[in-house]
Amino acid sequence: MMDPLRTKREETDTVVWSGTWVARRLGVGLEGDERLPALLGLALRRNPKRAHLLVSNVLGKHVPQSPAVVYEAGYGLGVRVRALLGDEEAARAVVLGYAETATAVGHCVADGVALAPYLHSTRRPVPGVARAGGFEEAHSHATSHLLLPGDPRLLARPGPLILVDDEFSTGSTVLNTIRDLHRIYPRERYVIVALVDMRSPEDQDRLESFAREIGARVDLVALASGRVSLPEGVLEKGQALVARYERETPAAPAPDAAAGPVRRVVLEWPEGVPDGGRHGFLPAHRELLEAALPTMAARIADALGDGPAGPAGPAGPAGPDGGGPAPRRILVLGFEELMYAPLRLGTALERLTDAEVRYSTTTRSPVLAVDDPGYAIRTRIVFPAHDDPADGPGERYAYNIAGAGFDAVVAVVDSAADTPALHAPGGLLAGLAAHTPNLLLAVVPSHIPEGAAMPPEPSSEPSSEPSSVSSPEPLPAPVPGPQPVPAPQPVPGPVSLPGSLPDPLRGPAFSSYAPDEVGWLLQDLSDAELEAPTEEREEAIQSGGAHYAESLPLEYQPSAEYQRLFHTALTESAARIARAVGTVTETVLAERSPRPVLVSLARAGTPVGVLMRRWAQHRHGVELPHYAVSIVRGRGIDANALRWLRQHHDPADVVFVDGWTGKGAITRELTAALSAFDGFRPEIAVLADPGGCVRTYGTREDFLIPSACLNSTVSGLISRTVLRADLVGPDDFHGAKFYRELADADVSGHFLDTVAARFDEVVPAVAAEVGKLLAMDRAPTWEGWAAVERISEEYGIHDMNLVKPGVGETTRVLLRRVPWKILARKGAGSDLDHVRLLAEQRGVPVEEVGELPYSCVGLIHPRYTRGATGADGRAVTSL
Repeated sequence: MMDPLRTKREETDTVVWSGTWVARRLGVGLEGDERLPALLGLALRRNPKRAHLLVSNVLGKHVPQSPAVVYEAGYGLGVRVRALLGDEEAARAVVLGYAETATAVGHCVADGVALAPYLHSTRRPVPGVARAGGFEEAHSHATSHLLLPGDPRLLARPGPLILVDDEFSTGSTVLNTIRDLHRIYPRERYVIVALVDMRSPEDQDRLESFAREIGARVDLVALASGRVSLPEGVLEKGQALVARYERETPAAPAPDAAAGPVRRVVLEWPEGVPDGGRHGFLPAHRELLEAALPTMAARIADALGDGPAGPAGPAGPAGPDGGGPAPRRILVLGFEELMYAPLRLGTALERLTDAEVRYSTTTRSPVLAVDDPGYAIRTRIVFPAHDDPADGPGERYAYNIAGAGFDAVVAVVDSAADTPALHAPGGLLAGLAAHTPNLLLAVVPSHIPEGAAMPPEPSSEPSSEPSSVSSPEPLPAPVPGPQPVPAPQPVPGPVSLPGSLPDPLRGPAFSSYAPDEVGWLLQDLSDAELEAPTEEREEAIQSGGAHYAESLPLEYQPSAEYQRLFHTALTESAARIARAVGTVTETVLAERSPRPVLVSLARAGTPVGVLMRRWAQHRHGVELPHYAVSIVRGRGIDANALRWLRQHHDPADVVFVDGWTGKGAITRELTAALSAFDGFRPEIAVLADPGGCVRTYGTREDFLIPSACLNSTVSGLISRTVLRADLVGPDDFHGAKFYRELADADVSGHFLDTVAARFDEVVPAVAAEVGKLLAMDRAPTWEGWAAVERISEEYGIHDMNLVKPGVGETTRVLLRRVPWKILARKGAGSDLDHVRLLAEQRGVPVEEVGELPYSCVGLIHPRYTRGATGADGRAVTSL
């Protein structure tokens, strides 16, 4: 393998390890394999758990590197995996890479395995493509992953699952993935592949225990292994160092001008070949791409030969067409998840030209830049996102390009990212143009998954039985040589299922709400036995044995003291809630159609939807339609409910409603789920948005909404929703139970009436607030998501699903889950009285913390077993 540190430009720096700067100031070191310093450098970032950052020299993400070095690193690992499995098992396997950092290295591993299809996770929902799964990556800057294979049977292949990441640090991401996928697609063998394995002995033991628990073999293949040595106090020193350098070296402003001399090159990308593994990439696709790479590289080289001479040194040889001097130092720059296509273009260009070719990509991850040869991130270009990301706008970065002496840059994006924002002043192209005289743009067509399913794997014994949707057939084994690929089919339209759907359920037959207050697009499962003890549910959920929506917690029966707290809280907060109701309703009426259709996310959103409907009727005499539908984290929104809504209303009129936001998981879930449904807007209107996750809200303060204090008895006596295969068929709505037997304890109507009685007195305040909101930028900030990432790492949980921020979510933890501890902001007042009472009743410690963007945060026990918490579900005070 080529030396990953040596380039013509940095020959004078090769004697300096790119982690020296951090090591000298913080005492951080790498221990283990002698190759680690060549593979990794060090940088710093603002992070409450770990200030240092391992920066790979062979990944091609942050550090521009020879495309051949990057490709060989992953390809060689794939060859080792194939040798480990044998050809028969390798042909039955599927390779899964992680977005965004490992999309290319995963692809290269798949190339080395050669016999298996490839899929990588994505943060980009794609219209018309159903989600096959998803998981969380707690350490990542953007944590939510979607799995969107064009053929849903790809993940059902019976052979090994090969999981590829750039760095294996704690193992939490891999555990999350295996836990989620093993429940749906159980298999006997997993192979984990990483460039470096930096796990602690404890993390190694954790993975081994998990493998024994699920009864599967887990192998690990890496280029090198070791650990990071950290002296005492390194976190505080690192944070102080980052703060100091951010003050002293602020980020350079983006160029004001739009991108200037940017020329396009038409690649003639081979028809039928995906741009990457977002929806699956087969060995046959690889053969077609390999055949087309030389021609595409020649087109890039021809276009670069037309450019001006590079700034460094004497003029190089004439370009291929006899034009200006050919560039001597070329960067092929990819775009976030689009890493493999530009990498392979770079390898082909490197073979074709005598120029020094380097490869890297843009990224979402913010890292401190320090211009020192002993530091891994020398320079940073900052620009806004240009692909209309589902999680909202934000900054993006390109590292080690400014001042690196590239006399040509080839920016490679997919067609979905070739937007006006890419070319705008301050955009990526303008930022690049400020640092190179020769800028080329190459656009790869964004892949549209084929509509037809792939044929089954050949079998030695023919069968007359039709293939089963619930038990998908594996993909075909590869045939040597180039294979024809079916032409792309049109993007599938909205999901359309056969059969008629029933009318919505209404009170008093289903729920204690009046029939005109809400129509439930649910099926009645009141006769089903769905409740389970809290500790049993938690054990099943965290072990991967069950999804939280497959059962119900036992309904909490409040004590007399707790009921008094609820009524006191309602009395004290009724006007505040009324003001939030009025503000969010008036905002919806001002920005949406004259008669929006309110669709609450059951069940926390239902009381809010009823109150919004009451406000519209009370203030404007408008009767708004109102329905409640089910949405389930990890499973999406009820597709049949959307189908019913489409049949009866214009989807453009639908406004989704919820009670509050925490970290924004349901907001992201809705965005991903609606990608397959034309017309519906993936936005949620909420009373309180302390997480900064939505643009339509009543307030962004984290305060007690008393409906969060109770379960069904404040929500029309309806349970949370249920999605279980034996109860909910393909043509059914999701289910829920009506707890008629709790009628004597029902305060649903009392809650609504108490708040509605305060409508008139808050009208002036609502008018003033709405006027300000309509005039301001209300774009989501996602501050809550960032806070949860920090808390997850700081408390060693490494699973964002176990961190529940805000008063409402904390209350849910205490009522339904196995809590570990409660974090309460110092000085939080009576809004937390009920939280403190519940915590005392369940033996859960309440820890006061200084800086907390929420009033409180509930932490679910991260290592739950009955032995850890006791059979009564009471949490221990420490791990």
